Amino acid sequence: MDLQRISTCNYPVRDRDLDYTFRLIADSGYRKVDLWGGLPNYSNTPDECDVTALKSKAAEYGLLIANLGTYPGRKIFDVGPEAEFEEMKRAIDNAAFLGSRSIRVCPGTGEDPAIIPELVPFFQKSAAYAAGKGVYMGMENHKGSIAGNPDACAELSSAVDSPHFGVLYEPANLMACGVDYKNAYAAFGDYVTHVHVKDSHVVDGTYERTMLGEGSIDYAWVTATVEAGGYTGDYALEFEIQDRVDIAIGLPKWLEYFLAL
Repeated sequence: MDLQRISTCNYPVRDRDLDYTFRLIADSGYRKVDLWGGLPNYSNTPDECDVTALKSKAAEYGLLIANLGTYPGRKIFDVGPEAEFEEMKRAIDNAAFLGSRSIRVCPGTGEDPAIIPELVPFFQKSAAYAAGKGVYMGMENHKGSIAGNPDACAELSSAVDSPHFGVLYEPANLMACGVDYKNAYAAFGDYVTHVHVKDSHVVDGTYERTMLGEGSIDYAWVTATVEAGGYTGDYALEFEIQDRVDIAIGLPKWLEYFLAL
């Protein structure tokens, strides 16, 4: 795997300042960061986040911001599509300025696929705007939204019908949902816009995250399959076992493992 296509999520240190975060990531061998969409890291709100300063701070440590872990789309049913589209535009504009390939989006709230018809016009409009900026949008496979349902992901992505909108493929999150990640890819593989990487397994009915390479997810299969499907984006390594393994020790090991695939 090419180092230039690997990033790491700063989510496990999301409460630390950017100097700490960027130094940790750079010292661990990474050149890209998948930046969580919350303070003190990033915010779509202009008076909460100076994106010019953010870009400069990343450059100090030799880092590029590959993806913004934002949430536009989540409040569409609370504030309405027009207000939420303004949130979407800010995220897309900031991603374009920062040189980020992609952003995370949310397909509303709730797990009922009946919401899909209401989401389609919003994401079609958003995808057209994102295409003009060269930014890709991905809804992350996760419990609590229709993005945890592979068939719903495929239905919404097909209806939006844009290469700039689709699925943030997250095999471990799918496992946590009780969904087979290989079968899930078969359902929505044509629409993958971004990939998150962490490992996990189920022991005695309990879902557990593991060190990369020690769980049940076959990342050699994942990378070979998405590459064969035409994926050319990044792989974001998401270290979320900091309660058991020192991140300064574990994060470089994850990079070493993934580079060897």
